[in-house]
Amino acid sequence: MRVFISTVVLFIVWVILTQSFDPQELFTGLIVAAVVSLISPAIASDKPKKWFQPKRYVYLIIYLFYFIWEMIKSNIDVAKRVVNPKLPINPGIVKVKTKLKTNAAKLALANSITLTPGTLTVDIHDEWFYIHWIDVSNCDDVNRSCQEIVEGFEKYLEVIFE
Repeated sequence: MRVFISTVVLFIVWVILTQSFDPQELFTGLIVAAVVSLISPAIASDKPKKWFQPKRYVYLIIYLFYFIWEMIKSNIDVAKRVVNPKLPINPGIVKVKTKLKTNAAKLALANSITLTPGTLTVDIHDEWFYIHWIDVSNCDDVNRSCQEIVEGFEKYLEVIFE
């Protein structure tokens, strides 16, 4: 049943995005939706009953606004560093710990960090994230500023995925 519902929802998204009712497009969309539904049970069936909690969707909407805000701030910071060569660029890799437990939550955190300019998730090992950061001049493994990279995202992702 989960695969069927997921396939239908993904197919509807496909039709909305392609805006085409060509039989080839519809057939391709149906195949893609079915394949994605079949190969992604870990995300949807992790704790199936919890996916129907409205609190998760409220946090998802808040998270999207938070993520967009962080992207805007990071874009401005990186743009300033590009335009003004006097601003410091001290790239390095920092090690930060996450409190997220599920793989889906860790994946969302890693992608959120990577999509934010100036940071890139290089590796994940258990609860440790290795992040390439544009300016690590005042950061070490135990420094609070390093942990702030993940904490803003974590507070929302923890409710959404766990």
